[in-house]
Amino acid sequence: MRISINTDIARPIEHIWEVYVTPKHIDGWNHASEDWETVGSTSDFRVGGFFKYPMRAKDGSFGFDFEGEFLQIEPYKYIKYRLLDDRVVEIKFTQMHPTVHIELIFEGESENSVELQRAGWQQILESFKHYCLAL
Repeated sequence: MRISINTDIARPIEHIWEVYVTPKHIDGWNHASEDWETVGSTSDFRVGGFFKYPMRAKDGSFGFDFEGEFLQIEPYKYIKYRLLDDRVVEIKFTQMHPTVHIELIFEGESENSVELQRAGWQQILESFKHYCLAL
């Protein structure tokens, strides 16, 4: 099953792109709630390159590495990657003036409900939006 989420951000596409793909920025926004964090992200941002975003509960109770391989990159427009469990994620960036529309489409997993997955990924995307707007 494919799940879609989206948001609009009133910032230049170049700014949004840099914040989305740069590890130091990923560490600043890649969390679904304030009691989680991402620390030490790495990314070889090119087709065939790999990324790893270590996501952890701030209290140390749980953590996992969100990681995969970049399959397709069209600067300022499109990113496609495959997670280690073979699920594919696509991110589309569309300049709408004065905003950029971001649509993220991902293959769901079988452990959690569609609603829970959609809500979690949407929260991360909203965290990205707030981080972008604060810079």
